[in-house]
Amino acid sequence: MPTSRSTRSEILGALSAGSLVVVFCVILLWHNPLVFWNDDYELSVLPVFADMARSWSEGHWPILSPYSWVCGNFAGEFQYGTFSLFVNAAVVLIWKFPLAFSQQAAALSIAHLFVLAMGAFLLARDRGFSVASSFFVALIASLNGWIICWGATDWFGALGAFTWLPWAWWGVQRALDSRRTKWRCLWPAPFVYLLVTGGFPYTILMLLLLIAWLSIKSLVQTRKIFSILPLVIGIALGFGLSAPAWLALLDLVQGSARELQSAAAHWQWRVPPAALPGLILPSWTANWTDFSSLSRPHTAAELACGLVAPAALVAALIWRPRLIVRQIKWELVLLLLVLLLCMVPTAGLFRWSFRWLPFFHLVLAICAAEALRLKPESRTPATAALGLAVVTGIVAFVFHKAGAYAFPLTWIVIGLAGVWVCLEFFLRSSDSQSWTPVVITFCAFLATYLCVPTNSGVPRYNFSQELLKPAPLDPQRLYLSVYPWAELTYCIANKPEQVGQTLRPGSTSMWASLRFINGYSPIRAAGVAREFETSIHGEINPDVGSHLLNDQAGRDGRLALMGVDGIVVAQEVEIAPQPSSEWELVLSTEEGNVFHRRSAPFSRMRSVTSIDSRPNEEFVLATISRINDSRNFVDADIDVPAGGRSALLTFSRPYFRGYKARIGDQKLTITSYRGLFPILEVPAGTHGRLTVAYRPAWLLWGGGVAAVCGLIVLLGVIAAWRYSSSTRTESCP
Repeated sequence: MPTSRSTRSEILGALSAGSLVVVFCVILLWHNPLVFWNDDYELSVLPVFADMARSWSEGHWPILSPYSWVCGNFAGEFQYGTFSLFVNAAVVLIWKFPLAFSQQAAALSIAHLFVLAMGAFLLARDRGFSVASSFFVALIASLNGWIICWGATDWFGALGAFTWLPWAWWGVQRALDSRRTKWRCLWPAPFVYLLVTGGFPYTILMLLLLIAWLSIKSLVQTRKIFSILPLVIGIALGFGLSAPAWLALLDLVQGSARELQSAAAHWQWRVPPAALPGLILPSWTANWTDFSSLSRPHTAAELACGLVAPAALVAALIWRPRLIVRQIKWELVLLLLVLLLCMVPTAGLFRWSFRWLPFFHLVLAICAAEALRLKPESRTPATAALGLAVVTGIVAFVFHKAGAYAFPLTWIVIGLAGVWVCLEFFLRSSDSQSWTPVVITFCAFLATYLCVPTNSGVPRYNFSQELLKPAPLDPQRLYLSVYPWAELTYCIANKPEQVGQTLRPGSTSMWASLRFINGYSPIRAAGVAREFETSIHGEINPDVGSHLLNDQAGRDGRLALMGVDGIVVAQEVEIAPQPSSEWELVLSTEEGNVFHRRSAPFSRMRSVTSIDSRPNEEFVLATISRINDSRNFVDADIDVPAGGRSALLTFSRPYFRGYKARIGDQKLTITSYRGLFPILEVPAGTHGRLTVAYRPAWLLWGGGVAAVCGLIVLLGVIAAWRYSSSTRTESCP
């Protein structure tokens, strides 16, 4: 049962746990200043956040981006936390400081790790754990192998969402506590909102599994159906607050390239049973199925959990199996279920089952903390850790599973287990004994990440701060960049010199406000992503690129209709846009060649007399003036001659469902050219100020639902505060 504690001491404890994680990260940065700067962080996350910060400075919510067609809808990409107040606040604040790219990445990740540790600490304290055990849970939740090797250093969306899972768990626990007031249903709402808007669908699955598990547990223990009513209300309010985020994802994933992903992706990155000894010795190497669907040796750094947790749980299951099962049978069921999900293939739009590992580590930490408090002064967990470390090390060498990083990590892990055993003897009956698992866990994590690379073999690119400058490209032009597979061609392992200034791979064009067709997009909701068969990292299918430059680059070709007036071709690709009379080579660098149309840059809004998608129709030219091409809308003065045919306007921006057009009180219908860009037919004789704005149904309905739920939460908080104040007043003599 939770003991009586003051709110001030709990907050201080949570801040201390978060600060300890910050100290740990600073040590990692001292060892490797680029530890948080890898792969997706370079190609995608940081350029997008730079554009989000720019959008806020312009006074716009960063829903769309004008600097990438493939990654032009931040809301639909989901992983960027477009609707998360915390993510946006962190981005705006961090981008106020003159930091280098790697420092911005580190600041963003460390800020989330700090909050994650705080949430795990409060979750543990709410379960009645001691301060030391709560620190232990906080360390494992925030510094486990998957979070450090993937979430904090590569896939930011995973960290951005998982940061709030312990908080959501904490809030749900409070909602289920019948000893609290009727307003306890409000506790989960803000944390569910922050989790969902954090930007990682897998974490939403984790939350749903957690809710189902807690609901079943409550129903079985109380045998009252209404015992879960506060939980249901709180979760509903949380999902209501986050409605714009998940409605955007559900809308834009329909018809996206993500729906067409290969079935082979469901079998990639599953945790193989043979890798489980990595829970004890992270240098353990087993065959994993990687991104290429090949089974290759891989160091189990993702399984790193600080040695103490698995040893403590194993010791309890061996020496006190009935007691530990009776004490935490529900948690053990959840632990085994999550571990199973880490191992089985995925389904639908989901892929890479090992993404369940952060949840596994969190549940493991709670189970281990429960095991440690069964008999606080027992030396059994320390002895078990030493035995498991020695046996695992021997087996690793005998069966050739030690891997490239076995030395000195194996000896360090065995040494830490030995130190733990000695401390259990020397500190017996001492108040400091309860902190021994915390110290050993901290040191084990530190040894792991100093000995084993944290980037898990993902590529890193040598991007310089010069990418903040548009030169040698023209910000007034729209570019199509044709380059080979970036991960293989431009990673530091194959090209150690600075790259990207000419080609701008992925979404790196956003740093310098350059307009590109290319962009990094896991969803690829834009029609151009499907039409050009772009990869997630922004590369265009080579055959499509050859066709576009040879057959569609002329004055009347598809690229001209889109407004493409610049082409960048990598040196590795031997091709040039045709016809040569339309294009001129303006720059040649070691990276690639830059071609511009010989004419002036295209206007971003044009009137055309014909278009091949409507072959039997002709249109008049409209007069267009005072164009204001903003991020989420465009407006201009339009004048269409009377008494004749209508005018057809094209917009040089990617098409997404949800554009609305009007001139005064007259509504017009926006359509698209083959799903690539918006087109608008304006009736003859029309004149006035045309406004085309992105107002999709998911945004209007989601915003309305979020506003209603926000109002309910606000009124509930006020009512709860007044109730609490009146209760305190009545209790005073």
